[in-house]
Amino acid sequence: MPCGRCKWSIEVIQIRAKLLWAGLNLRAEDCPVQGHHRHHQEDEETGQLRSGQEAGSFYPLEMLQALAVVWLFAGLRSDELSRLRVGCARQQTVVTGEQPEESKPLCLLDIPVHKTGRAFTKPVDPLVGEAITAWEAVRPAQPDLVDPKTGEQVQFLFCYRAKRLSKTYLNKTLIPILCQRAGIPRTDARGSISSHRARSTIASQLFNAREPMTLFELQAWLGHQSPATTQHYVLTSPTKLAQAYKDAGYFSRNVRAIEVLIDQNAITNGTAASGSPWRYYDLGHGWCSYEFFDQCPHRMACARCDFYVPKDSERGLWLQTRDGLLKMLQEIPLSDEERAAVDGDVQALDRLLERLQEVPTPSDCQQQHLPVVPVSSIFPAQLVARRSGKEAP
Repeated sequence: MPCGRCKWSIEVIQIRAKLLWAGLNLRAEDCPVQGHHRHHQEDEETGQLRSGQEAGSFYPLEMLQALAVVWLFAGLRSDELSRLRVGCARQQTVVTGEQPEESKPLCLLDIPVHKTGRAFTKPVDPLVGEAITAWEAVRPAQPDLVDPKTGEQVQFLFCYRAKRLSKTYLNKTLIPILCQRAGIPRTDARGSISSHRARSTIASQLFNAREPMTLFELQAWLGHQSPATTQHYVLTSPTKLAQAYKDAGYFSRNVRAIEVLIDQNAITNGTAASGSPWRYYDLGHGWCSYEFFDQCPHRMACARCDFYVPKDSERGLWLQTRDGLLKMLQEIPLSDEERAAVDGDVQALDRLLERLQEVPTPSDCQQQHLPVVPVSSIFPAQLVARRSGKEAP
């Protein structure tokens, strides 16, 4: 059963997919009604949005299609979107390999001066360029208007009947139209679907893609001055988080596999139940018959107590030649100091031996009827790190 965060992410992705379909399949009958776009758009009797076929569309269909595609794919603020200029989209071909057929189309979109920085250019989906080109082909001639940010006389892309598109048009008109076309509610797990939703969702998807953008690349794509601002947009998916944890390799670095001999005869004839050794850990120079070897503090620096069986002894040779032994591998989690000793760090080995001088061996504890000193008392920080899945500071 998926966790709450996974279910939340799945719902957001599903809603975005439906909005994409609605934006790419916007029809004339879905368009807002005749009249100023800030007028009330609902039927007084039914409460439903009246269609463009019933009352006549105020804006051309091509303009609204381009507006929807830019909102869904370009990751712009509403103010940036409403202030785009004619000729802002340029189609490019990017060569991705050595062969010409390996090239793919790309659209470069010129973003005007915005609230946190200068004008810049960003790559977007080719669908954005196609939709803008289709609108520019039928866009009636419009007078130059003053850009409120720069004071320049410019030709706004989304301008009709000598009026620039209001930046509130998305929230008040277009997004309700797309939600109705897609058959989805105006709110979801993240709250109300607003003009900023597409920007934040695209940012999260680009950050969690199979070949993701880095934080600084995403910062440039969004037009942020500081990466701290970008961090508010990126939501690490559980899948990416799990992969990052796996790639970090904590357990692969702190775990060693050791060969174990299992005496099947001792198990089947019942001698193991009476206390006879039945499991032998291969130490290279000998065997350890202590059943709880993985918890022995002397495991990586064997003190050769009564549980130790030298390989060149009679019992050691007998173990290597007898039948009914099953060879297996067991993973032993190590502390950082133990790992360094195993990897050949002589100083780390000396420190380990010095620390273990006063620690009784399992056989000493058994003879004196004392509990075996647990590994956690020798390396408490590493044990906590293993339990929490991260290294101790």
